[in-house]
Amino acid sequence: MGSGPSGTTTAFFAGVLNSLRLPFRRAGVAPDHACPNDLCALRPLPRVVHRRPNRKKPTVGLPDTVRGYAPAVIKVLRDFGSGSRLLLRGFQLVFSSPRRVLVGMLPALLTAVLMIGGIVLLASNINELSAWATGFASDWSEGLRVAVQVAVGVSFVVAALGLSVLLFTAVSLIIGGPFYEYIAEQVEDELGGVPEAEQAGWWRCFVIGIRDAVLLIGLSLLFTIPLFFMGFIPFIGQTVIPVIAVSVNAYLLSIELTGVPFIRRGRSLKDRRRALASRRAVVLGFAVPTYLLCLIPLAALVVIPAAMAGGTVLAHRLLSPQAQPRVS
Repeated sequence: MGSGPSGTTTAFFAGVLNSLRLPFRRAGVAPDHACPNDLCALRPLPRVVHRRPNRKKPTVGLPDTVRGYAPAVIKVLRDFGSGSRLLLRGFQLVFSSPRRVLVGMLPALLTAVLMIGGIVLLASNINELSAWATGFASDWSEGLRVAVQVAVGVSFVVAALGLSVLLFTAVSLIIGGPFYEYIAEQVEDELGGVPEAEQAGWWRCFVIGIRDAVLLIGLSLLFTIPLFFMGFIPFIGQTVIPVIAVSVNAYLLSIELTGVPFIRRGRSLKDRRRALASRRAVVLGFAVPTYLLCLIPLAALVVIPAAMAGGTVLAHRLLSPQAQPRVS
């Protein structure tokens, strides 16, 4: 009798424990099977940590070939902005002194009268010039012939305006050499001066101005003539070609605007072109806004004196770290 109830009780508790195995496993513990009769202390199961595979997300951005050019593009844009600030610096230097404004505007005013007369003469005869240049299209349909004449007329006007800016600066330098030398001298004195600077004089500026004007206008024509014919290409001739033309003429304009500081140092035109070529982005940043402002009627009266001052600052920065050999 004593062993019966005891065996029944043991079997009862064993069944209860077996029924509790699944909850214990779900709770992270399990019975210790090394113990007899499954009546033993329960030990915890080792914790299983499920880790997701480390999948590297694809990088979204520019291709490696394009990303490699990013620093160079940023540097060009930074230099272009630095050049644009030189023009603003020129305005500040000129308009801080009423005398500089007057001295700079006198030769520009005389040149403006000549340039305006030439542009008015061209505009009054633009139809005849367009008809003469498009004689090959006389047998074409009227609509196509008119379209070609309009394109040729626009090309004539663009070419004339491009040359007029260079001519304006060249003639202004020829007429007002001593005036602009005075502005350059005043500006460079504020920047620290030029040791052993040469006095250019009106006659020397006149001769050098004519020589440089002929050379630069010749270079301009070398670019203007092919760009003129490329202007007939649909879409490209009305979008890309004008940008190239403005950039070329603006760069040539910068060579003229930096002439006086180089002459005062006894430097040649070749030295000037080499120095400007070393910082093309800065030069274009200075020259392109100047060139575009000069296309505005009568704006050149105030732009050219400021551009001369800005060109002096540009030349001073380019030449200061360098030695200054004399021209043989």
